[in-house]
Amino acid sequence: MDLEKFQKLDTQILGVSGDSLETHHRFSGKHGITFPMISDEAKYVRGVYGLSRITYIIDKAGIIRFIQEGVPENGELLRELEKLNTQM
Repeated sequence: MDLEKFQKLDTQILGVSGDSLETHHRFSGKHGITFPMISDEAKYVRGVYGLSRITYIIDKAGIIRFIQEGVPENGELLRELEKLNTQM
């Protein structure tokens, strides 16, 4: 998943869904996911950011810098992160 490339750009990846912790464990094990996954069954996080599948880049000050519906390709996200790093 290019996790090392994201880490080199000082990026934390989080997965958020309404699935249970047990479902997250099975899913992450099946797909080899090693980044944190948040179970948001009460819809607190998704109530703020949206219930559909949306990808955000949020900077360290909590400002949303990138939004895209769905899950973009890793290369696109890495390019966006590199642009942000050169602007700051």
